[in-house]
Amino acid sequence: MPTLDSQVHAYERNHPGRPWASTLHGPAEVTGDQMVAAMDAVGVDGAVLVSPFSMYRYDASYALTVFAAHPTRFRLVKPVDPTDPGVADTIADWASTKGTVGIRVMLRDELSTDPADPGLNRVLAAAGRHSLPVNLMLALAAHDNITIKISGACTLSHEPFPYKDIWDPLGRIFDAFGFDRCMWGTDWTRAVGLLTYEQGVEAFRVTDRLSDSDRAALMGETLQRVYNWSPSPA
Repeated sequence: MPTLDSQVHAYERNHPGRPWASTLHGPAEVTGDQMVAAMDAVGVDGAVLVSPFSMYRYDASYALTVFAAHPTRFRLVKPVDPTDPGVADTIADWASTKGTVGIRVMLRDELSTDPADPGLNRVLAAAGRHSLPVNLMLALAAHDNITIKISGACTLSHEPFPYKDIWDPLGRIFDAFGFDRCMWGTDWTRAVGLLTYEQGVEAFRVTDRLSDSDRAALMGETLQRVYNWSPSPA
């Protein structure tokens, strides 16, 4: 089975042509080429490239540039704005864009988390019409069509590699969702100040807390099903 990372971010250096809105924890740049090199070094076959909201807000143009250069290695998720009256048209345009597998809603403090909020409903209804998965930050484990990203878990460890203290908390997530609704991810580059990309990958390969079948589901099978994507092996 291919190894697939459910969340990585790539970005270029801040410049006037594509200025950052703010910063994301990480190096001055992590280009698409650099991200692919990091994946190749540890045998990660593909990744879902989430356009970094911290820097680019709702502009996914750099992610599209990366995909154009590496179309077999990445698929794309773009943040959308539920307060935008035209968000349904934005989602329709994004759904027709090559490489697209999903959208993301950043539930910031100023946004409503009420399930009845008209903006959220516009986003969810439009995504449903286009069969696009929606990345959210809500407690929805009871619903069968919700899948959770186990993304950046190693950053929460209080121990050195291989981060053995993450497994009891993760076990509760696995129990709540099942491995067929969990997708491993590194959350690269947010994690860069705490561990290397290799450590974020290898911690899930070397642990004895996962069976081979659980590991296969967590590190690739579930993502392939949810995003309907299977890249060529690296």
